[in-house]
Amino acid sequence: MRLLAAASLLAIALTGTPLAAADVPHARPTRDASVSCLAEAVYFEAKGTGDKGALAVAHVVVNRRESAKFPGTICGVVKDGCQFSYQCDGKPEVLSDSRERARAYRTAESVLAGGTDDPTHGALFFHSSGARPGWFASRPRVGEIAGNVFYR
Repeated sequence: MRLLAAASLLAIALTGTPLAAADVPHARPTRDASVSCLAEAVYFEAKGTGDKGALAVAHVVVNRRESAKFPGTICGVVKDGCQFSYQCDGKPEVLSDSRERARAYRTAESVLAGGTDDPTHGALFFHSSGARPGWFASRPRVGEIAGNVFYR
């Protein structure tokens, strides 16, 4: 446990992002790892969309965790291939904007604590409203929130 804490402090110093337990072989996922993974997804996928957009993206990740079609942990969902575009853009995952990082962590903590209603009503997918829906068009559309379109 001390090794994980030391590694996490080093990760924060180098990248501004805590090391998640999911990044360490044989480490058990913890609530802190779930918060960090969810905050990372919210930061990159909802940056600039405000509180409503951040909340909606966070709930999609949680909805996926609860679905048998996706990994059963928050970190597993976030790191599941290229499900989230920032995971495969070739750029390092550095949460450099302190205001957006704080919003992402607040949102992640609140959603994981069960303190919010799901504005997406169970959505599992989303894309920017400026993108073509492609295969998403075959999914039931839930609605549009803060510049993203959500689907079940």
